[in-house]
Amino acid sequence: MIINKLREIAAVFLKLGLIGFGGPAAHIAMMEDEVVTRRKWMTREHFLDLLGATNLIPGPNSTEMAIHAGYHRAGVAGMLVAGWCFILPAVLSTGLLAWVYVEYGTIPAIEPLFNGIKPAVIAIIFAALLKLGKKAIKGWRTLIIGLATGVLLFGGVSEVIAILVGGLAGGAWLRLGRSDNDGNSGAMSDDKPGAGTDQADDRGVKKSGFGLLLTPVIPITAAAGGVAVSLTQLGWSFLKIGAVLFGSGYVLIAFLEGEFVESLGWLTQQQLLDAVAMGQFTPGPVLSTATFVGYVMAGVPGAIVASLAIFLPSFIFVAALNPLIPRMRQSRLFSHILDALNAAALGLMAAVTLQLTYAVVQEWTGIFICVAAMMLVVRFPKLNAAWIVVGGAACGWLLHLFV
Repeated sequence: MIINKLREIAAVFLKLGLIGFGGPAAHIAMMEDEVVTRRKWMTREHFLDLLGATNLIPGPNSTEMAIHAGYHRAGVAGMLVAGWCFILPAVLSTGLLAWVYVEYGTIPAIEPLFNGIKPAVIAIIFAALLKLGKKAIKGWRTLIIGLATGVLLFGGVSEVIAILVGGLAGGAWLRLGRSDNDGNSGAMSDDKPGAGTDQADDRGVKKSGFGLLLTPVIPITAAAGGVAVSLTQLGWSFLKIGAVLFGSGYVLIAFLEGEFVESLGWLTQQQLLDAVAMGQFTPGPVLSTATFVGYVMAGVPGAIVASLAIFLPSFIFVAALNPLIPRMRQSRLFSHILDALNAAALGLMAAVTLQLTYAVVQEWTGIFICVAAMMLVVRFPKLNAAWIVVGGAACGWLLHLFV
């Protein structure tokens, strides 16, 4: 039975890893479609609880949501399979681009494909926002919490501060207004904090410890600069970054610059910018940028060490947090905080989507692909997101050729 579950998990998250263009909001939208709508592994309420809680821990949100889904479905084994199957396509594709970059000093032109994928992905995100909003917005209070969180993000407040304010202050506000009828029409009322959650698969899941096998100190000549690189130092640096990286994956740029450009001098500014660009062009989590950086500095061993180290903290954080979420939902106080976090997380997702939309649809080609994708999503709500992504890529390439 567990083997069948693991096979199913592997198939789902390998597919999501392969088509996961567009950033965390798009990844989460695709996951919701697969694990909630299509396969019914969990309720939409529980998916929202996981999403809200994930915003409070360091690491890439979409990767941690994949790990959460695997944990919920098949325990620790499912967590490992889901996480690494989602990460692997990004790591392999980024590693391949790093090899081409080091060998030939340039990257083949793939921008037309990406220009078609981005507007198509926006349609996928909007569809997910509508579905998640029906569960997260349970009344006028939660609506205001979501809107206020989005406004904070637009006002320049960091994602971490915005989600903390939305979750804690919003939770306190919901608690103070518990005597109102607000939220009773949703899947979970204030009088029944535990209603609407799917806890059957969480019971009996054992906590596990993780050990980090440190790589021996082996000086390796960097592939692009002749600088001696220690695999141990490389792994430790990426482990630290993975353990403290809050907010958007783009915050990674600041950490990489401080560690590898300014402090250690292992990368040039141009190499860093090229690495970040490759993280954007490949599917899956933007933290696969670490694979590119590791390869440029220390070849295949560097790519492996960097990839393992930056993602390892996410597995540890999820393993510690996942069993606590059903207990939080059973607590009246924490239940209100989770409701506020869910609304705040949706507000952040909506704000990021608006920013992406503005950036993508400034030209008529982007508008055309985005509108066409939205029409398909509305007309065929059961259409798999993979076809939307593939269709967007094809349109982007054809428009590049003939326009």
